[in-house]
Amino acid sequence: MKKNRGKLFIIVSTFALALYFLYPTYRAYNFEKELSTRVGQDSAKYVVDNEIAIRESKAKRIKLGLDLQGGMRVVMEVNVLKMLEQIAKNKDDQFALLMTDIAREAQTSDENIITIFQRAFDAKQIRLSRYYGSLREDNDKILKRLQDETDKAVDRAMEIIRNRVDQYGVSEPSIQKQGGRRIIVELPGVSKEDEVRQLLQGTALLEFKLMKDPDIIYKTMEAVDKYLAGKGYNDSTSSADTTKKTAAPKNTLSALTSKSDTASNAVADAQKSPEQQAKDHPFLFLARPNQQGNGEAYVSENDKDKVMRILARPDVQKILPSDMAFYFSSKHLFINEGVKYFSLYALKKTPELTGTVVINAQATIDQSFNQPIVTMEMNNEGSREWARITGANINKRMAIVLDDAVFSAPNIRGKITGGRSQIEGMANIEEARLLEIILKAGALPAPVDIMEQRSVGPSLGEDSILAGTKSFTYALIITVLFMMIYYRTGGAVANIALFINVLFIFAILAAFGGTMTLPGIAGIVLTIGMAVDANVLIYERIREELATHKALRAAIDAGYGKAFSAILDSNVTTFFSGVVLYQFGTGPVQGFALTLMMGVTANLFTAIVITRVVFEIMVERGSTEINFG
Repeated sequence: MKKNRGKLFIIVSTFALALYFLYPTYRAYNFEKELSTRVGQDSAKYVVDNEIAIRESKAKRIKLGLDLQGGMRVVMEVNVLKMLEQIAKNKDDQFALLMTDIAREAQTSDENIITIFQRAFDAKQIRLSRYYGSLREDNDKILKRLQDETDKAVDRAMEIIRNRVDQYGVSEPSIQKQGGRRIIVELPGVSKEDEVRQLLQGTALLEFKLMKDPDIIYKTMEAVDKYLAGKGYNDSTSSADTTKKTAAPKNTLSALTSKSDTASNAVADAQKSPEQQAKDHPFLFLARPNQQGNGEAYVSENDKDKVMRILARPDVQKILPSDMAFYFSSKHLFINEGVKYFSLYALKKTPELTGTVVINAQATIDQSFNQPIVTMEMNNEGSREWARITGANINKRMAIVLDDAVFSAPNIRGKITGGRSQIEGMANIEEARLLEIILKAGALPAPVDIMEQRSVGPSLGEDSILAGTKSFTYALIITVLFMMIYYRTGGAVANIALFINVLFIFAILAAFGGTMTLPGIAGIVLTIGMAVDANVLIYERIREELATHKALRAAIDAGYGKAFSAILDSNVTTFFSGVVLYQFGTGPVQGFALTLMMGVTANLFTAIVITRVVFEIMVERGSTEINFG
């Protein structure tokens, strides 16, 4: 026993870790089961009371692919060729013929569009400077710039799509880039095809909106808070656990109340329990103004829906100024105690300008202060309006809003003429580049075409789950019975290892946020066969050693030692096959490869380590005979 103490510790720790990662899946299943038994107001109350727990369990559970839960899969292609056509100058009949030839070749080729573009121009011996850039620029410089523009066009399209899907409210969406021009969007639980097409293909709405005066914002928020307190509103006080998890950074409530109450009241509020604070300040407990008094408020990711529900109430709308609307930041501002916090902005409803006036934006480093900045250029009409707007609103903040999400809210330092503006305050060049993409997104030059759209209904998904579960169950039962009948005691130990192996596969899937698909279930079924295959090799070796009249311990040691190289070779080659399938495959092939690799990894541990430890403990406890069939 002492000999295996270290191995036992590793086995028990790994098993406990697997159960830890699988617990959210079990918890999410129980929540769904409970919700299915409730209807109407009772169901809504249950969701509100357990909102955080439901959200956390859903985020950490094993996710189901579209083939198992239904939804939509959309393959989109950014038409960069159309963008290249639009930005060209001095277009003539020869250019039109060239673009037709390039488009025809691009339809049947996965080659980089710029490579095709270059080859077509070289074949006709036409310099790119005739249609792009200045006459003195060489082809290489122009091609490099055009390649950069096409890459950014795809990035812009992805950012717009991601922002829209997030605001549409799809849970667990998947948005990924494929190749140089394609974007794959998977939307579980979505069935309205026309609505999704409009969502993904519509023109992005980029707006510039002035932020309301901070004093007005705080007075409005305080008015909403007092109104709700008078009504006995308690959406945020469902349980002590909820208020603890949604509590904002320390001292923010005292800073908030000091703006409107006396200092003594502020101190008194800060000393109250979270439950009492939530009761006394039902809105300000959820949306806590910035201590610097810049007009922003902090809202945790757990409370965003609650805040929007409050602000959408008809009676609360009457309290808000007619020209004021609230918007959340597109990205979280900071993380406190593992919870993300977003900024809440109060802006004027009517935009000062829209993104149609922006003709260019560029992220760069300010050489004077060595900090990331974004330069923005507007057309003539936008330049005139921008000069008027900035001149009349010096020291006020202008929010950059894309599809109702605030990406930045820089301060206006002075009147900006000429249509060229410089935006500062980004933390790094990546953040600056994101803002560049957003500023260009309002007038997206490259159309996005839907190349393929597939819908899987919920009933079909249920059928797939049933079929996959049946195949998995039958394979497991047949394998378990065979091992028990043929290898007796050894088979029973192998079956225990087999169940642990399957448990580990699901745990790894949950830990890394993987998605279970129907091909993934096929990968697990194959792994079940491979798992006992390793034990078959070991047991046959042990039987051979026992036939030579070796002692039981010596036979077990020899069996594992001699079978190890064959088991390792077969599992390693299978693992690398899975790597190749995952790297070069798509969709269903990747799902199969993922579970196959997980199963092979778990198999080496369960079939070799766990079973051997069990046998060694049995021998140490005095067993002189273990039946291997």
